[in-house]
Amino acid sequence: MTIFTKRNAFVGYVTLKAASRALERRRRRKQLERNAWKIVLLVVLGLVSLGILAGLAAVALRHQREPRRLEGYAVAGQDEGEIVGEYVAAGPEPIPAT
Repeated sequence: MTIFTKRNAFVGYVTLKAASRALERRRRRKQLERNAWKIVLLVVLGLVSLGILAGLAAVALRHQREPRRLEGYAVAGQDEGEIVGEYVAAGPEPIPAT
């Protein structure tokens, strides 16, 4: 009596196909899980970077709306007698030449 029959060969073939399909499904599932984590990570990084950009834009707009006040320079709108944009010397009065 031989062990290798058509029926045994068919059962072995079907068993190997089922096992290989199960392995393939497992591989695909792991790959999808990895891809899902990558997508989640990229979305989170994108949201964080958008938040940082929005913060920088808010700071830039705030600085753009406020008048600049540099020490030693006259600012428009404070006193009408001042010359705007020229350096104001903060030192002793110059001695007149004789």
